[in-house]
Amino acid sequence: MNASSPSSPPPAFIDGAVRRIVVLRALMLGDTICAVPALRAIRRAWPQAHIALMGLPVAREYLSRLDCVDEWRPFPGWPGLPERGVDVRELPAFLSAMHASEWDLAIQLHGSGESTNPFVALLGARWNAGFRGTAAWAPPADAERFAPWPLLGHETQRLLSLCRHLSLPVEDEHLEFPLREADDDELLRAWPGRAGVGAYACLHVGAQLASRRWPLRRFAAVAQALHDGGHTVVLTGTAGERALTAELAGMLAALDVPCVDLAGETTLWTLGALLRGARVLVCNDTGVSHIAAALRVPSVVLSCGSEPMRWAPPDRARHRVLAKPAPCRPCAYPECPNGHACAHALSVFDVLQALQEVLRQPLAAPDGGGSSSDSSSIPKEGAHAPPIAHPDLARPRQLPLQPHAGTA
Repeated sequence: MNASSPSSPPPAFIDGAVRRIVVLRALMLGDTICAVPALRAIRRAWPQAHIALMGLPVAREYLSRLDCVDEWRPFPGWPGLPERGVDVRELPAFLSAMHASEWDLAIQLHGSGESTNPFVALLGARWNAGFRGTAAWAPPADAERFAPWPLLGHETQRLLSLCRHLSLPVEDEHLEFPLREADDDELLRAWPGRAGVGAYACLHVGAQLASRRWPLRRFAAVAQALHDGGHTVVLTGTAGERALTAELAGMLAALDVPCVDLAGETTLWTLGALLRGARVLVCNDTGVSHIAAALRVPSVVLSCGSEPMRWAPPDRARHRVLAKPAPCRPCAYPECPNGHACAHALSVFDVLQALQEVLRQPLAAPDGGGSSSDSSSIPKEGAHAPPIAHPDLARPRQLPLQPHAGTA
């Protein structure tokens, strides 16, 4: 008996019972968050099936709270994929264990399929499905279950195109970040002074690749403006990013701008609780931006090297993604070999302009994870102040803005 809902026709191209599904999405946290609408569609199609997601350890804790996934399985790595190193001597035993799991359906939700389609085909499932780029192979018996890899569009919409190709029930595109009351209690332990703080803004200056980071000095200028607007400045990051936040905290101390540095002090879920109460997030284009989008927290995302069309939150009123054109986008270099022009072209003026626009927007409803603080904005200083896009340009201790390419 097919496990699909009796009121819905079985998904196209699948003729038989589907009780065990494995989905490949071995990417970072933000990539996993963007895949949740597709995972929900898979769950709706087969509500009684056991669904496992094969991914990276960074996504395991997040997946543990999702109703659409029953199990996380570790991705062992595969030749040609950069996400994780591979010991090919361990692959035969891994593949043998996967065959023993008796998967009915294996879904490649990872990308265009050049390297991943052969990997998925070796998992031993009765049926395979996924994406197929122009240079990708797909198992001949499963060819009709492989959709063309979209070259344009937001990542969530790209992944949903496979669900539509398979006639799965796609109902919405919203992201999820399921918080619990206990997460707020844990946040208070990490930040005991939280209860006495009014409006605060989070700055996330890290990113997995240095080439995706906006210059720290410019973050300092933005933090100064937020402080002058009445916001407590809170720095977020992983334990591995403490050196970055400590350097920024030192810059702010020189400007008499206090800050709260919580890098390495929050878990995934306390970070979510922290963001839920923030007035705004300013960050590089990394996983934290997708957490903010899921929680409907206003954000200004600084996109250096990445693909804005692919990763920008669809809600353009609540979120601003700032990017400058560059012939080398998208970039996968750990360190930019070209002077990091895409980062240096994005000025403090641009960011403050975007912050003004975002802070003017009404706050999200309480059930959306928004803050209840005042919709305050960055102030001007006096009758002859600069335009609102860059209110602190004339401050005597303003850090150098460096509008040209160079160190910053």
